[in-house]
Amino acid sequence: MMQNRDIDMDLQEFRGILGEALAEGGSQRLLRLTDEEIAVLDPDSLTDCVAPTPRLGELSEQEREWAYATALRSLVSREAVEVGNIDELDALLRKADAQPETASQPSGVDVDLRIAPEVSLALTLRRSADRALAVEQHTSAGVAHTLVYVHADDLFLVERVTSGGLHMFSLASSAADAADVVRLAVDPFEVADKDGRAQQLTAEQINAQDVGRPLNDAINGALVVGQLVVLADAPGPLLTTYATEDSVWTVHVEKPQAVSGITARPVGTNTLRKMITQLILPS
Repeated sequence: MMQNRDIDMDLQEFRGILGEALAEGGSQRLLRLTDEEIAVLDPDSLTDCVAPTPRLGELSEQEREWAYATALRSLVSREAVEVGNIDELDALLRKADAQPETASQPSGVDVDLRIAPEVSLALTLRRSADRALAVEQHTSAGVAHTLVYVHADDLFLVERVTSGGLHMFSLASSAADAADVVRLAVDPFEVADKDGRAQQLTAEQINAQDVGRPLNDAINGALVVGQLVVLADAPGPLLTTYATEDSVWTVHVEKPQAVSGITARPVGTNTLRKMITQLILPS
């Protein structure tokens, strides 16, 4: 059993890390973790957090145990964690080697993990946000995710998750900075050109695919489809993006299940950034 002491640290203990990142502005890289490493560091987050762990779903129970053991070795070697009772565990391993028949018996010894501040910061911020923006990026290569956890007007944790289960964490000092990370996820080739005429749609039109030829062509020709959902106490707006070879279309829904308030239009880079910023932190 693993015992993690540092996940719920007071954020004041990370003042140095936060201060440096926020003072520089923009989006500042924090660290990278794999699915397996997150499972070792914060196993409860596998069910408590909205971020997916795609790699773990591909593994059997036995494969997971092997992956967790490898992940722990990686974390220790990178000094992301320190095992506080390493001598006790070494003695336990020596006993198991000398008496193989006891290897499968419960040892009664917990693994005492002491987590590095930047790792604890990322795990704390992803657990404690009251509002978040969840983004799915659909391409021919699979599905990737980006999550923006909102903590204050000048503190955002951004977590990007690849289809292979690599989690890349960064800190952003403004909603606009966080929005730029999301914008590049839904428009990775930066083809958003210019704003076009907005058209109002109904749910019935969308269900019947009666959305007009320009939008229909964008939907059918999209190389990247983005789905952005606000996660908060009250249901927030939804935004779907379609990035083709030369343009980006957005379909904005004011409220889930609404029969009206659905707007579609092609957008330029500035408008796309503003729309995402408004989702992250409404003005």
